[in-house]
Amino acid sequence: MTPDQRYLVVRGRLWRATDPGLSDAERQRLVAALMDARRAVKSAKRADDAAALAEARRAVDAGKRALGERGPVWWADGAPDYTRHLARTTPYAAWYARHGGEDEEPGAEAAPQD
Repeated sequence: MTPDQRYLVVRGRLWRATDPGLSDAERQRLVAALMDARRAVKSAKRADDAAALAEARRAVDAGKRALGERGPVWWADGAPDYTRHLARTTPYAAWYARHGGEDEEPGAEAAPQD
């Protein structure tokens, strides 16, 4: 996680973290619904059902938005959203380099630190 807890780093890329303002119960409920939606995507693909796949993908998007991982940012200080950016090309570059980001093997998982 970045020091401000806004992003996780996976393979050198920033991905927006869940809104920390959600209660534990609400977060757990939303994560469970998101996992159900992801299973529905898998099932629809397996069944080659385009309509079910579209609906399941809408449910995944709705779940990620409810968790704060997509859509408007959950922080209020006006900082831009760097989701999907390479950490080394953002204001997090120095932090990322200090935490071994520059030395990772291509395709290696970035372990959350700090």
